[in-house]
Amino acid sequence: MLRCPRVTDRKELSVGVGADMLESVNNRLFCYPGFRDWLTTRDWLTTMNAEILAVVEFWEKEKGIPKDVLLGAIQESLMQAAKKAVGPARDLRVSIDGRSGDIKAWAKLVVAEKVLSKHDQITIFDARRAGHPDIKVGEEIEVEVTPAGFGRIAAQFAKQAMMAQLRRAEKAMVYDEFKDRVGELVNGTVRRFERSDVVLDLGKFEAIMPNRERVPTEEYQIGERIRCYVKAVEQTPRGPEIVLSRADPNFVIKLFKVEVTEIGDGTIEIKGIAREPGFRTKLAVFSRDPKVDPVGACVGLRGQRVKNIVRELNNEKVDIIPWSPDIRKYVENALAPAKLKSFEVDEQRKRVLAITSPDQLSLAIGKRGQNARLTSRLTGWSIDIEAEASVLPGFDQKVANAVRAFASVPGITEEQARILVTIGFHSLEDVIQQIGIEDLQGMEGIGSDAELILEAIRGELTRRAAGGAPPEAH
Repeated sequence: MLRCPRVTDRKELSVGVGADMLESVNNRLFCYPGFRDWLTTRDWLTTMNAEILAVVEFWEKEKGIPKDVLLGAIQESLMQAAKKAVGPARDLRVSIDGRSGDIKAWAKLVVAEKVLSKHDQITIFDARRAGHPDIKVGEEIEVEVTPAGFGRIAAQFAKQAMMAQLRRAEKAMVYDEFKDRVGELVNGTVRRFERSDVVLDLGKFEAIMPNRERVPTEEYQIGERIRCYVKAVEQTPRGPEIVLSRADPNFVIKLFKVEVTEIGDGTIEIKGIAREPGFRTKLAVFSRDPKVDPVGACVGLRGQRVKNIVRELNNEKVDIIPWSPDIRKYVENALAPAKLKSFEVDEQRKRVLAITSPDQLSLAIGKRGQNARLTSRLTGWSIDIEAEASVLPGFDQKVANAVRAFASVPGITEEQARILVTIGFHSLEDVIQQIGIEDLQGMEGIGSDAELILEAIRGELTRRAAGGAPPEAH
C-alpha cells in the first residue's frame, strides 16, 4: 500500500493555509489513487493541476503573495523533485502553465547518429519524428522528459521544498511591509502561546509579543483581540520577526497621539514619560499655544480622552502633569498632589532634596517609593524627599551621614552605600520597604550584588532588633 505524506508540523500551518485546506491538499494532491504512475492518467494530471492552482489562489488571497511568486516557488520545488526522478538530464527545466496548471519537464539534447548517453543525446531519427524535420547532427533540441515515476519520495521532497519556498516568500513580504511601520499601533488576535511569549495574528502575518514586552498585570486569552505597539522588525535565523509591545512607554505616547488631536497636530508636545507597566505612568506635556491648556486637552471633556486611554491600559493610573523648564516647579508638579515646603537643588550633581511636612511624606514618596521613583525617571534628576522635622542643617552633611550609615553595615562598600543614598534611600528600613530585588539588580553599580546587599541589611536590622548596637562606620 502506498503511504501518503502528511504535514504534521503545526508550524507549517502558520504560512497561511488553514488546517482543513492543507488536509484537503494532502489527501487530494499527494494521495491521489493514480499517484504511482502520475503521467499515465491524463485526467488525474488535470485534477492535480487544478489543486495546485487552487492552493495558489488561496495563498494569494489570504496572504497577498503574488501569483507569479507562488508559481515560481512551485516550479522551483518541482524542478528539485524532477531532478531526483529524472536523473542527470542536460539543462533540465520545468514549466507550469499559469492558466491551465499544466506541468512539464524539459531537457536539451544533442542530436547524434548514435546515442552514447541517453541523458545528453538523441538520435536524428527520434529528433525528426519529434517535430524537427530539418534538424542536423550536432544541433540541440529541447525535448519533453516529464518523469514517469514521480514516486512518493520525490513528491514529498517537492511538497517540502514548496512549503519552504512559500515560507520564505511570506517572510520577505513581512519585512517589506513592516520595516517602515515601526512605531505604529496594530490590532491583533491572540493565537497561541510559545512559553511565555504571545503570538498574535495580524491578518496576513503573525507577530510575537515577548514576555519582556508584556504588562505583568495583564492576562491574555486565545481569541482575544488586543492593541499593540510595533516595537521592531528583527531579522532572526528564522527570518524577519515582528516584535510587538504593550509595556513600552511609547505605547502610551502613541495612544495619546491618536486620542488627543492637539498632540497629533503639534500644538501640545510630550516632553517626557516614565512608566511602570500595569501600575502607573507619569506624562509631562507642554503647550506651544498659551491659549491651550495642555493638561486639560489631554484629559478631555469630562475626562473622556484619558478615560479611553486608561481603559485601553486596563485601568493603569495615568498622571498628566505640566512640564516646566524650572526644575523646582517641574518636580513640584510631578510629585503632586503632595504639597512640598521647600527645595534644595544641587545642579552640578542633578539632585533635588524636597522638604515636606510629615503628614505629606508618604503621599510624596508613594507606595513602595513609586511616586518618587517615577518622578526621578521623568525629570532625569535624583529626587530625595524628607519630612521637615528630619531635615539636617546642610544637604551635603545629610548625604554624608546617610552614606556613613549604609557603609557601616558589613557587606556594603562605601561606593555601594553612596549609590543607595543617591537613589534616595536614607535608612536601612527604606531599602527593605521601598524596593524589590529586581529593581535593585537593575541599578548600575549594584547589579549582581543586590541579593547580598539585601541580606546584609536584613541581617543588620535583625541584629539591632535583638539589642545589638550599630557597628561603627568603617
